[in-house]
Amino acid sequence: MTKIQETGDRVLSNVERVIVGKHREVRFALVALLCRGHLLIEDVPGTGKTVLAKAIAKSLGCSFRRIQFTPDLLPSDVTGLSIYNQKTQEFEFRPGPIMSQVVLADEINRATPKTQSSLLECMEERQATIDGTTHPMPDPFLVIATQNPIEYEGTFALPEAQLDRFMLRIKLGYPQQVEEIVILDEQKRHHPIDELDVVCSVEELREMQEAVREVYVDPSVAEYIVRLVGATRTHPDVYLGASPRGSIALYRAGQALAGLLGRDYVLPDDVKALAESALAHRLIIKTSSSIHDIHPAQVVAELLETTPVEGITPTGSGGSARSGGPREVAARTSASEA
Repeated sequence: MTKIQETGDRVLSNVERVIVGKHREVRFALVALLCRGHLLIEDVPGTGKTVLAKAIAKSLGCSFRRIQFTPDLLPSDVTGLSIYNQKTQEFEFRPGPIMSQVVLADEINRATPKTQSSLLECMEERQATIDGTTHPMPDPFLVIATQNPIEYEGTFALPEAQLDRFMLRIKLGYPQQVEEIVILDEQKRHHPIDELDVVCSVEELREMQEAVREVYVDPSVAEYIVRLVGATRTHPDVYLGASPRGSIALYRAGQALAGLLGRDYVLPDDVKALAESALAHRLIIKTSSSIHDIHPAQVVAELLETTPVEGITPTGSGGSARSGGPREVAARTSASEA
């Protein structure tokens, strides 16, 4: 786990040369990358959504393509199409911009539902079927989508099936006054993103993605994840709760976060830290509750307060077999303190 932490810190420091004061958000972006998941950044214009995607791609040495979503964008503009070659008298496949390792889907909610649906197979199955032929996505493959939460004119709300395919949703927010002064000073002559170096090779990234899957998750922590996600389906203010894909996302994200923090085991605190980013965008609030200004993030925060971490108790070194090694004991101790 030390190598995951060291490489992760290297990438984190490199990205933070451009994205100032957003340590938690950048770390969560790396969590999605290590889990082979996808990231949705929802915030107002000018907060660094596009720059974050570019900085991650440059830090990893991955191929990067940007797709500007507009109402006239067609599915073939995203996935590619087959063109007839008169010389060979055969159809040749011309890959679209989605065939890249890091893809920025900018203002994704401005495209029509038909075009948005072209991403469903790519994001979940990591392949695209065009004219009956299946083309695999590159490895690694990460979609970073952005959308503006305050401007709804000329936009199309993302369907639940699309939202559910994003592992995490983050919000960058405005920088603090001191941080904004730093941004002004750094961009006085040129943009710092032009000077970013590759600090992690693609092969190193693949190794890290495999390594985080070996991070230990105690059965009691997995049960806590299931109870927490299950509670979203029975909450009185929620019309549609999180799917099992939400449970898997929270489980995998917990492993990646623990690895980035140098641990080979997941704590309940890791689950709590990631819960809003992993679950809130999957919830649909009832209309009657929306009138009273109830938001998904509030529901998740409430469930974190009311869902107990059962079955995790501190034990002595001579406890039962379930107390096991230091990973289990540390996990139970952290949960009891929480």
